[in-house]
Amino acid sequence: MAATVEELFEEVATRLVAEGAERGRMLRSEGLKAGGRFFAFAKGHELVVKLPATRVRELVDCGAGEPFRSGGRVMKEWVTLRPSSSGALTHYVAEAREFVL
Repeated sequence: MAATVEELFEEVATRLVAEGAERGRMLRSEGLKAGGRFFAFAKGHELVVKLPATRVRELVDCGAGEPFRSGGRVMKEWVTLRPSSSGALTHYVAEAREFVL
């Protein structure tokens, strides 16, 4: 049975917390933050990460992600993804962490 995005995220989050990241609540989900800034959370079958707006557009344009909406408003530096593997999820979360640091 394949792991869910939330399960994969939990594995990555546990490792990053051991390396100094912090956990916190964001939009009714448990997320990760670094330097006081949130950078990733999982919700259901989706991963939501904070990246530069240009990178978000690249991911949306190539079909890898969708714009993240909060309260009907598009958040230009957040993207919703459905990573198909642990490696992809790990990559996106690491990319987001680097962006906020």
